[in-house]
Amino acid sequence: MSALAGAEGARVTTPDPRIVSGWSTMARVVEHRALQYRRTFRASIFGSFGIPVLFLTAMGLGLGGYVDKSADAALHGLTYLQFLAPGLLAATVMQTGSFEATFPILGGLQWNKVFHAMFSTPIRPADIVYGNVAWIAFRLSLVGAVFGIVIVAFGASRSALVVLAVPAAVLTGLAFATPIMAFTATQRTPDRFATLFRFGVTPLFLFSGTFFPIESLPSYLQPIAWLSPLWHGVELCRMLMLGTLFETPLLALVHLLVLVTLTAVGIAFALRTVEARLVKG
Repeated sequence: MSALAGAEGARVTTPDPRIVSGWSTMARVVEHRALQYRRTFRASIFGSFGIPVLFLTAMGLGLGGYVDKSADAALHGLTYLQFLAPGLLAATVMQTGSFEATFPILGGLQWNKVFHAMFSTPIRPADIVYGNVAWIAFRLSLVGAVFGIVIVAFGASRSALVVLAVPAAVLTGLAFATPIMAFTATQRTPDRFATLFRFGVTPLFLFSGTFFPIESLPSYLQPIAWLSPLWHGVELCRMLMLGTLFETPLLALVHLLVLVTLTAVGIAFALRTVEARLVKG
């Protein structure tokens, strides 16, 4: 009887396997991505950190010196460096998130089939999706934090809320990364990635208020910029770094809701496409 009671007690104290699976298996996916990055991080240092710093130096200080002499009213009294830095923060994180949601995801689904191998264990498709999203969020936080420090060192931030601009930039990156992940799960070759970056990511990088106010665009192009997730991210980062958040709090809330909604929708689609891909093989 005592042995039976002990067995019953052991069953009572056993953790819910669904909870264990949900957290521990997702952590395994994050661990896998971290181990991958440990082997390849040197190749990403210049692209993730060096190029944005060069952009900030060449355009913020170099070109900015000429822009500041003209006293452009569209900058609302800001130096060009102060105008550029928030947009470049959001755009840099967005580009990093877009890359992380393409080739690494395709590799795991098509080239080395590591996600299929995970699927043959207690790791569920949802764990694979959420684990990759968590890893991408970590990568974007790292890039954003380092670049945020550079921005402060350049004196391009006018508010202590710059610490919140990094999470805003990360959310911007996820608003791109999660829908792209859903798209990547439907592909078997990287052929369409060039089109995605050439006609999607790059134009948004150039025409979403990063380098110049969208008011400078022709009136018929401005609504296109308003629909861009990057524009919402750039504007939110700019409000935080320049200390103007509380001047238009409702507009900031709209920017935040747009980015959160796009991220949630992207995750919902990624859950469907990744699971379908794993089941079909």
